[in-house]
Parts: sequence; structure tokens; C-alpha cells
Amino acid sequence: MADKPSLPKGTRDFEPEVMLRREYLFQTIRTVFRKYGYAPLETPAMEQLSVLTGKYGEEGDRLIFRILNNGNFLEGVSPEALADASVLGPQICERALRYDLTVPFARFVVMNQGSLAFPFKRYQIQPVWRADRPQKGRYREFYQCDADAVGADSLLFEAEFIAMYDEALSRLGMDDFTIRINHRQILTAYATAIGHPDQVVTMTIAIDKLDKIGEKGVREELYRRGFTEEEADKLFSLITFEGDTMAKLDFLEKELGHLDAGKTGVSELREVFRLYQHQSKFKGKVSLDLTLARGLDYYTGTVFEVKVNNVEMGSIGGGGRYADLTGVFGVPGLSGVGISFGADRIYDVLQALNLFENVGLSPVKVLVPNFGEETLEAGLNAVRQLREAGVSAEMYPDDSKLKKQFAYANKKGVPFLLMIGAEEAAKGVCQLKDMVSGQQETITLVEAIEKLASAKG
Repeated sequence: MADKPSLPKGTRDFEPEVMLRREYLFQTIRTVFRKYGYAPLETPAMEQLSVLTGKYGEEGDRLIFRILNNGNFLEGVSPEALADASVLGPQICERALRYDLTVPFARFVVMNQGSLAFPFKRYQIQPVWRADRPQKGRYREFYQCDADAVGADSLLFEAEFIAMYDEALSRLGMDDFTIRINHRQILTAYATAIGHPDQVVTMTIAIDKLDKIGEKGVREELYRRGFTEEEADKLFSLITFEGDTMAKLDFLEKELGHLDAGKTGVSELREVFRLYQHQSKFKGKVSLDLTLARGLDYYTGTVFEVKVNNVEMGSIGGGGRYADLTGVFGVPGLSGVGISFGADRIYDVLQALNLFENVGLSPVKVLVPNFGEETLEAGLNAVRQLREAGVSAEMYPDDSKLKKQFAYANKKGVPFLLMIGAEEAAKGVCQLKDMVSGQQETITLVEAIEKLASAKG
């Protein structure tokens, strides 16, 4: 018996209706990227394993999909390596599927630095892969929509990214979302203030799980890592302070301003909040979140995260500044900042909020039914003129019963029928039927094309 076909867990097929919605989503985000001066870039699906490892922290490295070498991948491997997975892994898996788009971008910048104009601004819309446990809103294969600017320290980019988030999500119809901001130097100052300056990464990983496991879970993780109850109390007194943005900044300055990291973090956050006010009017809420950590190790400055408030969903976007990501590839000190839109989660949100209602769900705007050889030439002529006018059109291939042709149009979601039977062909007219409203009218082909060219759907 043949094996029953199936998909790997965490992956999906996208049928045409879904793809049309996804293309609308990608095109909306792409339009905003280009409006702000970001150029398109693509990188390979797989990278050298050495390019990816060591960039995402211990937990991130475990989620990298490794690719076995071609052919007999065990040939030449020593018995000692076979007994030690840490030694064997790099020998038989020299490549891996990309985990995100930022590290491949940094690799590209280093390899092409001589031909790039800095600051270099690029956007990238491609799939990434993570060996994660599949669950609602979390997949093993998913798309990211990234924009990065590298080669400048200016905080104008942070303000620009806030505006880009707001404009893109607003264009998609969202009106209740929050762009959360914090600074990694504030997190460094937290660790110093509670007496663990050497464990900022450990502390950050724990705080980053606050939304998932709550305060009790974070405390338990901190205790397991050697933090005392008194130190945890001090940490939570810092990250749970309530107030508006200015009140929080004043609080941080008072509590952490004597530390170099705290002083830098507060100063840069004040500047970002000042600069973004000069961008376009905002529909979303922009707030300083003292608990926002962003778990990736390479962030060094401002960090972002976007959440929708009226749908149960994790973050739909995030990013931040990295002072020296390219340093691991031999070009130190090249600062950058970037953001990512979680396309799959955004899709789920738009679906939950019924924001795809006005998106055309058929690749074809008008179907010309087939009435047989007598009117075939008139039908084909109509299809040609429709396409020349920029209207997507097709002719049904067989002169089947009209009921079958109408059923095909309905199932495919075609919004209009343009019918030319023997009587219409003789008079030089056609019947234009709106499949949504049911209205039908007799008009000339020229008039029909004008209406279809301007009609939605």
C-alpha cells in the first residue's frame, strides 16, 4: 500500500484563497518598507552552520535545523566523534536552515561591504525555520518580514521603525495594538543593581518568559540560577513600576542613573520618545515596558515588541539595536537596528478580526462562459480585451451546461460573469452579471471593460 501523504509538523500548505490574503499582507508591508527607503534583499535558505551558531544564545542554538552533509556523511568520522554528539554534529552537519533573517543579513553586509553605501537600509521577506514545538501561532516554518539599517548610530532609525510599525499595521486595518519599547542597557543596569552584573543574560532570559510563566515562574528560574529572594524582590520592584512613559523614565533615572548602563539606557530612550513624536500621526499605542527583554543575545540598545490588544496572540513583531553583530564576521563596530513583522501571526490576527473581508479572494475578476463554437471567437476576443485593459479574466474551457460553469465561478469566488451568447454576439453587446449582488445588465463590451476595470474585487 502507498503511504498516506502528510506534512511535517509545524508546516502548512497554503491554498489559493489563503495565498491571495498572504500576498495582500506581504504587499502592504512591502509598500511601507519601500516608502521609507528600504531596498529588497534575498539570502539563501541555508547558511553555513558556523554562520548561525553562537548568535542566538543557548536556547536559540538548540532550535537551529541542521542539514546532514551530502552522500555518506559518516565517512571518515572517527570512533571518538561517533561517541560524542558535540563533536559529531559539526562534522556531519556543516549547513543549516536559517533561523532568522538578521544574522544572514549581517553575513551579507560583511561579504559585500566594499560595494554598499552606508547606512545600508534593506528589507527582506522570506521563510525561516526553527526546531520548536508547534502550537497556536508558532510554526517550524514561517515567514519573517524584516527591515534593518546598518552603519549608523543615529536614533532616528528607532523613531522611524516605530512609525513603520504603526503605518503598516494601520494599513492592514488594525486599530488596537501597542508598540512596546525598552533598552538592553536598562536590563544590564538591573543586573548590576541587584548584585549580578555577570548574569545579565541569565536574568534577561528569565524576564523574557514573564508573559508565559508569570512572576512565580520567573522567580523560580532565578532561584535555580543562584539569585536570592531578596535580589528577586529588588528586580521586581524595578520592572513592575507603574506610570506613564515620562514617569517611568524619571523612576529609572532615579534608581539606575548612577550606573553607566542605566544612564545610557535612560538617555537614549528619552531621545527615541522625543524623536518619534515628529513622525506621522499614530493609531497604535507606544509605551515604555520595563519588563521587555527580547531574548536574543545580539541586542545591545533599544528593543521593540508589538502586541495586539484585542486578540489572544503573542507578539506580532519585534526587533532592536545591535552594536556589533557584524563583529563576529570580522567587521567590528558596525552598528545596526532592525525590526521584524511576524507575518503568520499577523495573518491569524487579521483573520480573527475579519479584516480580510475586502480582500479579493479570486485570482480572476471575470469569467467568460463558453457557449460553444458559434460564439467562441467573440468570447476569446472579450477575454483578450479584458486582459489588455488590466482586468484578470479567463474563459471556461468547455461548452458545458451553464449550471456547471456558474458553479465553477461560485466555487472559485469569481466576482463577475461576462456572457456573450449568439444573440448578444449578433447585437454587439454582452451580459455583465455581478455574482455578489446578483444584478445583471446588457451593455457593450467597452462599457463592461470600463466598469470591470474600476470595480473592486
